[in-house]
This record gives sequence, structure tokens and C-alpha cells, in this order.
Amino acid sequence: MQSNTSSILEKVNTLLGSTEVDWQHLLETVVSNFDCTTGTLHFLDQETKLLNVQAHVGVPDFLLPKLATIPIGKGMAGIAAERKKPVEMCNLQTDASGVARPAAKETKVEGSVAAPLLLNDTLYGVIGIGKRVPYDFTEAETQELMAIGEAISVVIS
Repeated sequence: MQSNTSSILEKVNTLLGSTEVDWQHLLETVVSNFDCTTGTLHFLDQETKLLNVQAHVGVPDFLLPKLATIPIGKGMAGIAAERKKPVEMCNLQTDASGVARPAAKETKVEGSVAAPLLLNDTLYGVIGIGKRVPYDFTEAETQELMAIGEAISVVIS
């Protein structure tokens, strides 16, 4: 990770303080600060209960239709939403648990984490980041991503 928790949260909070939030720029900032190569930001549609993509970084174009809408309980993002807890994989490419969907492996991402966007235990979406190398995110990094998710939830709630 390139910078400490407070500076990343400061950057995110500055971006969230804008009149019109640029979700793409915010996600790019998070991906960069965690030294990752990919990321997705999904918001929960409260009526359909589907996760809809708001921004993405480093996702091949041919995979965009597959991640545009994600049901709760499907794939890493869907499971993070269902459990309301982060879901992490050291190497998505070798996952045999069934959590990673086959299309996710086509991203060539290895170390990855998906964290729910929560505020007062209410789900607002999921943010996910990944690296192209095997990687175990630290507890501090995972908590930082959860804090970013909470900050996003304050804005979209």
C-alpha cells in the first residue's frame, strides 16, 4: 500500500465532498492507493436488490456485461453483500471454493478483496480491488477499505 490509512481516507473524503462525485475518479484513487490494478464499485438497487456497476478500473471490455449487474450471493461482490463482510482471496486464479465466478478468472487478477458498503448495518453496495499477483490483504487494509465503504455509504444513503 502506498500511503497510510488517514491520507487515503482524507483523499476519499475530499472527493466525496464534491457537489457531484466522480465515482470513476474516486475508484481510480482507491485502486492506486492500494497499489492495485483493478477495481469495481457497485451500488445496490434497493428495489431489484441487484448490484449495479458505477465505476470500474482495469476490467477487460469483454467482461463488462458480466459485471454490470450482480445478484446478491453471486461471486465475490455478491457474497460480500450477502454476508455484509469482506471477502478476500490470496489468488483468485486458483480458487476452488466456487466463490470466484469463472468470468472473474478472466481478469487475470490474483490477490483480491471485495468489501460491502455499509452504514449502520444497511447495505449500499460493494467495492472491490485486486492485484495481478497473489496477495493477502492485511487486516488494516481490509478495515481501511471498509471505512472507505462507509464514507461512500454516507454520501449515497
